[in-house]
Amino acid sequence: MKAAIITRYGPPDVLEVQDAPLPSPGPGQVRVRVKASTVCAGDVRLRRASPFFLRAVSGGVLRPTKVKTPGMELSGTIDALGEGVAKFSIGEAVFGSAGLNFGACADFVCASAAMLAPRPASVTDAEAASLPFGGVSALYFLRAAGRAAGQRLLVYGASGSVGASAVQLGKHLGAHVTGVCSAANAELVRSLGADVVRDYRNRNYAEPRGGYDVFFDTVGKSGIRLGVRALKRGGVYAFSASPLTAFALVSLWAALTGRVRVVGGIARGGGDDLAWLMSLVEQRKFRPVIDRAYPLADIVEAHRYVETGHKRGAVVITVG
Repeated sequence: MKAAIITRYGPPDVLEVQDAPLPSPGPGQVRVRVKASTVCAGDVRLRRASPFFLRAVSGGVLRPTKVKTPGMELSGTIDALGEGVAKFSIGEAVFGSAGLNFGACADFVCASAAMLAPRPASVTDAEAASLPFGGVSALYFLRAAGRAAGQRLLVYGASGSVGASAVQLGKHLGAHVTGVCSAANAELVRSLGADVVRDYRNRNYAEPRGGYDVFFDTVGKSGIRLGVRALKRGGVYAFSASPLTAFALVSLWAALTGRVRVVGGIARGGGDDLAWLMSLVEQRKFRPVIDRAYPLADIVEAHRYVETGHKRGAVVITVG
């Protein structure tokens, strides 16, 4: 089979499409013939080995030895079943996440059956593959932040994969949503349901001071001080992409002062969350946002584009 391989840690050019052995599903896993994957933030971090602890995931200090193929999100058809899998059948269309095993930028990938859900025929592979990372991350952090109905939610990075999902889910859950993005993406964010859209270059985008219940930084670039200042006392500062040291410091400060509550870390979710998100897509209450699609052969160009920091929603990799 063909697979994208990280030959060493570094810029997009370290990726090569090579022949790779066909994986075999272990207990609780299925093997999926991949139709679509994506390039998400996790893939970029794996390729760069940044933060450093990801070298423990990939298995090598100078170059990956265990996890060599990027691709966390996937959509395709089940090709083989591992021991103990009864919820799916061979040939069934599914989508979901390969988790920290990655590997979905390839013809085949093995993934835990618990991290997959059925893909309805009305939704394309590209649309389905764009759901897990952004959708599950947004859902996890919004749930962790608490009740959304009637709250004022600010989403920083509202046009990205996680941000576009957070805007839509925030509205679905009953929040008043302010989306912060570039001026070029304002119309997209408005079309996703944001009540207010502001340009991140405007120094007053988080006004009024103390006016928000939840400040959700989806890209880790807002500045912690500004985010906390925008919150009401007892509000929630959520961030899905900030350095672990920043998370630790803000959590300590929040614990000492009681000023705000901090939600961070790695999002968690499974097949039930994916099925719920897909039900919203089928009801047209949630729209997968896809910026561009590249064939697997052009994965280097896809990673280069993602690294510009200007993608809108998901960047899809088509396979097969």
